[in-house]
Amino acid sequence: MKINKLLKRDITPVRRGSNSAFLSGSCSVAGIMLHVIAALIPVIVWAVYLFGFRVLMVIAVSVASAVASDALLTLMIYKKPLIGDLAAVVSGVMLALTLPAATPLWIPAVGGLVAMAIKQLAGGTGNNFLNPALFARTVIMLIFGKMMIYTAPGVSLPLFSNVDPQLSAGTAMAALNAGKFPNESVFELLYGKCAGNIGEISALLILLGGAFLILRGIISYKIPLSFAFTVMAITYLFPRIDIDSSYAIYSILSGGVLFAAFFMATDHATSPCTTLGQVLYGVGCGGLTVLFRYTGVFYDGAYPAVLIMNELARPLDLLAFSLNGPGKKKKKAKKQKEKEPEPAETVENGQETAENAEKPDETSAEEPKEIKEETEETATDVTEAEEITEETEEKPENKPDDGEGA
Repeated sequence: MKINKLLKRDITPVRRGSNSAFLSGSCSVAGIMLHVIAALIPVIVWAVYLFGFRVLMVIAVSVASAVASDALLTLMIYKKPLIGDLAAVVSGVMLALTLPAATPLWIPAVGGLVAMAIKQLAGGTGNNFLNPALFARTVIMLIFGKMMIYTAPGVSLPLFSNVDPQLSAGTAMAALNAGKFPNESVFELLYGKCAGNIGEISALLILLGGAFLILRGIISYKIPLSFAFTVMAITYLFPRIDIDSSYAIYSILSGGVLFAAFFMATDHATSPCTTLGQVLYGVGCGGLTVLFRYTGVFYDGAYPAVLIMNELARPLDLLAFSLNGPGKKKKKAKKQKEKEPEPAETVENGQETAENAEKPDETSAEEPKEIKEETEETATDVTEAEEITEETEEKPENKPDDGEGA
């Protein structure tokens, strides 16, 4: 692999490893997006069950804004119609899932426009160096963060109008930021019965969707595994004051760690493609997440951490290439040396074949001789038969002559 190949991003999934679950071949952009949407369906269905149909309204507004903005910007910038690769749809869904169900509907509309603007200004699908949905969410939280409210599961939310702030409820992430245990149990956080953003509620369904993408070969397990392991390791070794070691489990199940690890950090256009680069990328995401949470810079540090690490995706690939390049060259040289005797044997076999081809086959030479002899014998038999026939034809002609002479 050359450096210029690392600089050019490839949005098709990378098929690595010997795991038989990984599919061979490549998948189109639309195919990748369909897989991502399919993986998110259980998360969306569960959120609708907890918060009502307003969840679908937030998603619909976000997707409609993203698709319309993408089509308009494509015509304005590139003077060509929109390519139906479903990338704008996925960006709209991702943005909506990082927002609470009680979000005012005009906010995801603004977010969809911001997401497509950063994507198209960077060159379109596959050329963006930042995750569009994460960038839009960061802008929204910085400008309209105080307008975000979270509600408890089961609370009836209006379909179109704004939600009453008195319905707001505390989240597990807010409790952790305050240095306290959440009111929810680990089991409730696992299957999802708590307040929070739409796509972060059920850790179990997020893991299920992530496993589906890994088994289908759409994403690599290295990024989410290193991401989650780093968060858990740091929070276990360095828990907050007056909180026991179970804080590490709450840190994984609360907030957007799992959703960001499986669905945001694994974006093909904004994540590394080398094995070492992916591991370092995941470790960086996890480390920054804990840093932002402990310092209180962000409400949930998972999404800003991924956005910052997007900037380091290409440098990490170049670092991995520089470290692994010489070793790979040596391995290739050894393989070439091992293969050197094989061409010599091939040449010897070729010479033997040529010599065999030059030698006349004795059996094949004897067969034409026998055929010639049989042909000559047949010819002599034919001439003898012709002479006998001529003699028999002459005898009837002599008989009348004998009679006349008498």
